[in-house]
Amino acid sequence: MDVENIEENDYAEMDLLRFTTAGSVDDGKSTLIGRLLYDSKNIFEDQIEAVEESSRRRGDENINLALLTDGLKAEREQGITIDVAYRYFATPKRKFIIADTPGHIQYTRNMVTGASTANLAIILVDARKGIVEQTCRHAFIANLLRIQHVIVAINKMDLVEYSESVYETIVESFKSFSSRLDNFIDVTFIPISALHGDNVVDRSNNMPWYPGSTLLYHLESVYIGSDQNHVQARFPVQWVIRPHSDEHHDFRGYAGRVAGGVFKPGDEVQILPSGFSSEIESIHTANGSIDEAFAPLSCSLLLKENIDISRGDMIVKVNSPPDRGQDIEAMLCWFSEKKMVVRGKYSLRHTTKEVKAIVSNLQYKININTLRKVEEEDDFSMNEIGRVTIRTSAPIYYDSYKNNRTTGSFILVDDMTNETVAAGMIA
Repeated sequence: MDVENIEENDYAEMDLLRFTTAGSVDDGKSTLIGRLLYDSKNIFEDQIEAVEESSRRRGDENINLALLTDGLKAEREQGITIDVAYRYFATPKRKFIIADTPGHIQYTRNMVTGASTANLAIILVDARKGIVEQTCRHAFIANLLRIQHVIVAINKMDLVEYSESVYETIVESFKSFSSRLDNFIDVTFIPISALHGDNVVDRSNNMPWYPGSTLLYHLESVYIGSDQNHVQARFPVQWVIRPHSDEHHDFRGYAGRVAGGVFKPGDEVQILPSGFSSEIESIHTANGSIDEAFAPLSCSLLLKENIDISRGDMIVKVNSPPDRGQDIEAMLCWFSEKKMVVRGKYSLRHTTKEVKAIVSNLQYKININTLRKVEEEDDFSMNEIGRVTIRTSAPIYYDSYKNNRTTGSFILVDDMTNETVAAGMIA
C-alpha cells in the first residue's frame, strides 16, 4: 500500500476509525499491530532497522514486530503491555488511531481508558487456548463501553496447523458467550498469524477454507457512520468567542464540539439550564461558515439573540431535550489506588460542566472474572467495576451512555489531588 501519494487535502477529509486491541497475555496484540504497520508500509526505514537490531540482540528468531509498539522499558523487558500505546497510520482509504491496551486484570483501568473512544475492538484469541476467562472479560468491557463493532482475531493459526476445525470451535464458543451481550452490532471472525502475516494485510494461502476478508480490508471497509446519535442534537459549550476587533466587533460565537444530532442555520434551539430559546444564525469553523454541523465536528454557533451563555451550558434542539437530574445511576470503573467509599465527595466532570458530587449508593460490583454481581459491599478498589448512584450538587443534563457516549459519560476527580479517580457510564 503506497500511502506516500495521499494528498494533504485528501488526508484531512478521510474517514477516521479508532480501534482498540485486547487479549490475554502473549496472545500477540503488539505483534499484530507491528505486523499491520509493517505490511501496510507505515514504518520508516530507520524504525525497521532499529527493531531488526533489537531483535538480533535479544536472540529472536524472527524480527520482533512487538517492539514497534511496546514503548516502555518495562514492557520490552517483561514482554507485556502495561500502558495504553497509541499508534497512528493511514491507507489510501482511511485514517486509523490504534489503542493497544493491556491484557492483565490489574490494568483494567488502562483498557477502559483506551477503549472509551473506540469505534471497533479487536479481541485476540490464542488458537491453541481458545476462549479463556480474559477473553470474556475483554468482551464484557467492550460491550460496557458500547463498542458496537468487534473483530475476533484468532491468532497463532500457524501453531495449530491452520486447522479449520479449531477455528470453527472458537467461533461457536465466542458466539455462545456474546449472545448475552447487548451492544454488539456486528462480530467478525478472522483467522490470522500475526507472526507470519496470514490474513493481516495479505490473504493467506495457508487457509483456503476461509472465505472472508483480511483484517486490514475489514478495518478499511467497516461502516461506522450510524454509530453516532444523529437524532438528538447536543452541543456542550466550551468557550464564548468575542474577538474584540473592529472587523468582528459584534461577533459572539459559542464554541464547542457537537456531541449529537445535526445543527443547521435556522434551527430553533434551547439553552440549558436557562431555558431561553433562540435560532441559529450561522455556523463557523476554522475554514469558514458551513451549512450543517454534526458529531464530532468542532465549530462555533452564532445565535440571533444575545443570550447569557457560558462554559458548561448546553445548546439543544427544542424537540429533543436531554434528561435532567441530580441523582444519577451509572456503571463506574475505579482508577485510583485509594479506595472509593460510599458518601465520598468528588468533583464530577460531565462534557464541559463540573459539579460537586457524592457517591450516595453502591448497588453492586461486578466480578470481571466471572461476570457475576457482588452485592452488600461498600467500597471500590482500583480496576473494579460496578453500579452506583451519584448525587450532584446541581442538576446536570445528560443522556444514557447507550444513546450518546459523550453526554452519557463522566469522570470523577479527587479535589485534594486533582487525580482522576473513576470513569462513569450513565445507565
